Amino acid sequence: MPVNYATPAADQLHAVAGVRLGVAQAGIRKQDRYDLTLIALDAGANAAGVFTKNRFCAAPVTLCRQHLAAGSDIRALVINTGIANAGTGEPGMQAAVATCAAVAKTLGVEPRQVLPFSTGVILELLPAERVVAGLPACQADLRSDGWHAAAHAIMTTDTVAKAASRHIDIGGRTVTVTGISKGAGMIRPNMATMLGFVATDAGIAADLLQALAKEAADASFNCITVDGDTSTNDSFVLIASGKSGVQVDRADAAAWPALKAAIVAVAQELAQAIVRDGEGATKFITVAVEGGGDVAECRKVAYAVGHSPLVKTAFFASDPNLGRIQAAIGYAGIDDLDVNGTRIWLAANGEEALVSEHGGRAAGYTEQTGSRIMKAAEITVRIDLGRGSAGATVWTCDFSYDYVKINADYRS
Repeated sequence: MPVNYATPAADQLHAVAGVRLGVAQAGIRKQDRYDLTLIALDAGANAAGVFTKNRFCAAPVTLCRQHLAAGSDIRALVINTGIANAGTGEPGMQAAVATCAAVAKTLGVEPRQVLPFSTGVILELLPAERVVAGLPACQADLRSDGWHAAAHAIMTTDTVAKAASRHIDIGGRTVTVTGISKGAGMIRPNMATMLGFVATDAGIAADLLQALAKEAADASFNCITVDGDTSTNDSFVLIASGKSGVQVDRADAAAWPALKAAIVAVAQELAQAIVRDGEGATKFITVAVEGGGDVAECRKVAYAVGHSPLVKTAFFASDPNLGRIQAAIGYAGIDDLDVNGTRIWLAANGEEALVSEHGGRAAGYTEQTGSRIMKAAEITVRIDLGRGSAGATVWTCDFSYDYVKINADYRS
């Protein structure tokens, strides 16, 4: 079960004018499950994306990059689950191209205006004919209130669907931001296996939208880790339909701060939901690093702690074997770090304990205190590097027995 997270009800996910979603059971890998999603965008929408840095990126990722490079006037997204279409060479690219061609024909748009996304098992070819056969049902199901169904249809090992929505007031107009994501394992920054789709009915200039997609990803999906594995298919797409009447063309526009904050907040909620639903997770852990020389070195330390299987298994057992945190800080890659200047705290449920200072155990710390704090469902590890004013935060989870079970049986 996810850690303190439940999927919002369908009526809590606000429709975004100019965006319609439809789902279908296409039998892509398993029968009797919704595994195909079509998102149709009205003319005039802009789209931008951020994708995995894995060199073995999937064919759909390559095609998405090409189509976005050709223009931001995207008219459709098609998403399948079950098969990632990664590690499939030229046949995989042909399957992705065929999928885009079929969507374009269905909706009466150009193939370059279609973005394809796949998630699931790597090294298996996408059966494009099943996607094509499922598209009419998706088209018939297209509706503005389809976010809840789409959130379920893009799941793989997720135990719950992930979605978030906001209404904000900008100059007397109501602006909507709604998004969905999927992911539970193979989660690591660059990006963290996840798909994320966020749409707003505000209008945002194409160059500004692309910059915001990267900024939002860096503040959300690139701040999470479950197991330290970067997927081949990670994609985050930001859509601006322009239907609300609010238009932002410059970063100094009065509407920009509130709009950007709402989009980043939705992205962060979706990213944290992925960690809360991490495969086998029983605890949600915030790793907050402060006192760094720059943000980059703070992230190095936060990732080192968040990735560490030894740290994560200790949290699962509520075992205050916290020298493991010190070890992770030490190998994070800050060669001139003065360990005597670092401090480490544990916090949960309003209680915070100083665990380590001056290079060793804090005088007032006891393992009974550490164990008590580590039994909480949500825990913060706060680390002060004692060398500057920069900071960074990463969200992660523990490692339980179930993580191994889930991934050992993933294809069965």
